[in-house]
Amino acid sequence: MNTETKTSKNTKCFHCGDALPNAVYESDGHAFCCLGCQSVYQILSSSNMQQYYRYNAHPGKKRNDQADRYEYLDEPAIADKLIDFKNDEITMVTFYVPSIHCSSCVWLLEHLYKLHPAIVLSQSDFLKKQVNITFKHGDISLRALVELLTNVGYEPKITLQDVVKAGQEFSQKGLIAKIAVAGFCFGNSMMLSFPEYFGMAAFEAKYSIFFGWMNLSFALPVLLYSGRDYFRSAWHSLWQRQLSLDVPLALGILVLFARTAWEILSGAGPGFADTLCGLVFFLLVGRWVQQRTYHHLSFERDYRSYFPVAVTRLGDEGAKPVPIAEICMGDRLLIRNKEIIPADAILLKGRAAIDFSFVTGESEPVEKVLGEIIYAGGRQLGEAIELEVVKAVSQSYLTKLWNNDAFKQYEKRFRTFSNVVSQYFTVVLLGIAFSAMAYWFLHDDVAKAWGAFTAVLIIACPCALALSSPFTLSAALSVFDKNRFYVKNTAAIEQLAAVNCLVFDKTGTISSPSATRMRFEGNLEAEELAMVAAVCQNSNHPLSRELVKWAGSIGRWPVADYREIGGKGIEALVNSNWIRIGSAAFTGASAAGGLRAGSNIHISINGKAKGCFFVEQPWRENLGEIMGELAKGYELHLISGDNAKEKDRLREIFPGNADLLFNKLPAEKLEYIQLLQQAGSKVCMFGDGLNDAGALKRADLGIAVSDDINNFSPGCDAILDGKSFALLPRFLRFAKDAVRVIRMSFGISLTYNIVGLSFAVMGTMSPLFAAVLMPLSTITIIGFTTIATHIYASRNQLNNRPS
Repeated sequence: MNTETKTSKNTKCFHCGDALPNAVYESDGHAFCCLGCQSVYQILSSSNMQQYYRYNAHPGKKRNDQADRYEYLDEPAIADKLIDFKNDEITMVTFYVPSIHCSSCVWLLEHLYKLHPAIVLSQSDFLKKQVNITFKHGDISLRALVELLTNVGYEPKITLQDVVKAGQEFSQKGLIAKIAVAGFCFGNSMMLSFPEYFGMAAFEAKYSIFFGWMNLSFALPVLLYSGRDYFRSAWHSLWQRQLSLDVPLALGILVLFARTAWEILSGAGPGFADTLCGLVFFLLVGRWVQQRTYHHLSFERDYRSYFPVAVTRLGDEGAKPVPIAEICMGDRLLIRNKEIIPADAILLKGRAAIDFSFVTGESEPVEKVLGEIIYAGGRQLGEAIELEVVKAVSQSYLTKLWNNDAFKQYEKRFRTFSNVVSQYFTVVLLGIAFSAMAYWFLHDDVAKAWGAFTAVLIIACPCALALSSPFTLSAALSVFDKNRFYVKNTAAIEQLAAVNCLVFDKTGTISSPSATRMRFEGNLEAEELAMVAAVCQNSNHPLSRELVKWAGSIGRWPVADYREIGGKGIEALVNSNWIRIGSAAFTGASAAGGLRAGSNIHISINGKAKGCFFVEQPWRENLGEIMGELAKGYELHLISGDNAKEKDRLREIFPGNADLLFNKLPAEKLEYIQLLQQAGSKVCMFGDGLNDAGALKRADLGIAVSDDINNFSPGCDAILDGKSFALLPRFLRFAKDAVRVIRMSFGISLTYNIVGLSFAVMGTMSPLFAAVLMPLSTITIIGFTTIATHIYASRNQLNNRPS
């Protein structure tokens, strides 16, 4: 039984943890903030799934009563593109569920069969926020399954990109197989080499030739299978007339095998099979560490991950959901509240209030009149409207904007420290090797000349050098990840350390979309405020919720004749008083206040204007201090598609020499980044919407700032959670510290190489010496980089995960 009460000894919702309003809902002795949370609890309780609340306090998410409609999932053409597998009885489908956030979520999603008997199996992936569900499609439809998930607070995010399935699943199976082969051969060849290293008794000496042939057989698959990628990379590098670190690595591997084969076949010695296998094994482990980045986030996003799968088309048969790809010129579309406009169209019916912040950066909705064109990418706020498509989706403004040549994704060639060093390392290494060989040739000692030449290439093989960057930067990636800063790859960290110019977007980047600041100007008595808040409690509009929150505890008033008029406002009868809340025109108030920044909520009671609430989107917490700290080491600028209302306030926050540019189109943002780069700046761009996409891609490093990293953010090199924006100065310092660790580890590695070369050039290096020195240098580098990186993280106060 749904019970609504005014008071409760609890202060937080039992389901989602939100603060309780004046009027709460109770069930089984628990208090809930809304009917949605109470309904989810009752669904779980009726299915005997109360264990959901035992793993975490307040594990649930508030149910979204404005969830998108799922009629389109009844269309076979659409549903078939979403499912992974289907036979006569069962269907398998994978959903992306952004609200997965704790162990209770995982438990619930893996016990869906208790909610519906047609669900055979469900498995969740916490990192990727995905759930794979196997169900009997004869007993439950795909649409019903999605609605079931939505009803319990785990609404799947289904976008056009899910249908296109453009993203490739991250896989390291091939690399892991190569590591397994190299590891197996390394362990066995090391075991067979021990008798040779520690001296063979007469019995073992009989098997020395057999052990040698066994070692050669272990080295062969390592050379041809596990290490083949290094030869391909080296050949590609030489073909491009470049000297990457893979060139000396491939050369070292090849020489190791050649000398091992020559010694074993000629009976001159045991060879270096264990060193070869160990070298390739450690290199592949380093590559695995380097590639194992945070692939659960999508950095290569485009407009398709913002668009819905289908849209409602009006025709002779009435309203029917159709795939966006089937929309043609002349089609009549029905766009409901908060739905995306998928193609350029003309407004035929209804009052349109379009939010274009995703496309232009303009934070305030734009009102459109009948017959006016509305461009794709806008989101309707308010009543349902009818549009006539004038351009196909592929020809719309939004698609053209994304497909602009300047906006297209390209592979950024980061100039890393290891790439710079490798250009000189290879030349110096070959110079030393040929010099040592020439020296012994001049002294008529051909054996030592060959021995010295191969020994130099073996002992100076840059294994430790190749491992220092991936282990250091991967440790740095884990630190960033714990602090909600998700970097695309290790090379981007070095680029972050190299930038000297920071350019910020305004709306959603340095301002916080998740928080608002409200103040009232006018004359409103306490009782009148209570009546206004009572009306707003009936509305789901964000501004209405903010006003209720601002009003605080004001009691509960009965509301009658409530009406919500899209694009205008809301009205109702409260205690015999007619309350109107909304735009100046709707309430009959003066529009002078509309010139102020932010959104305005006008109030009238019984036809008399009482004042206006001014709602401003505040800056990120401590923005002034953050910018002041950044200004000490970086050039700062701001470029926004929004208007210049906040320019004076921003001038107080940014340094005096900073450019503050407003009303800029996406292409103009990109051009500004290019001008800074032409002036010699290494630019890092911070943005959040499609209007920033070109600038993010053109910048030396693009960082998307998002208060919900699971929602759309444009293609970028890193994603910064808005909650961690205040840590930005620490992130930049830590990136520089990580590069410092790499340089120190290079110094350690070179020290090992110098020690080894002193023996190698003399032609006296033994297999035992190589077998000890190379793993020792590798272990030293791995240990040093890991410990040093976490020490620097601690100095920058980044070791503790934020709350």
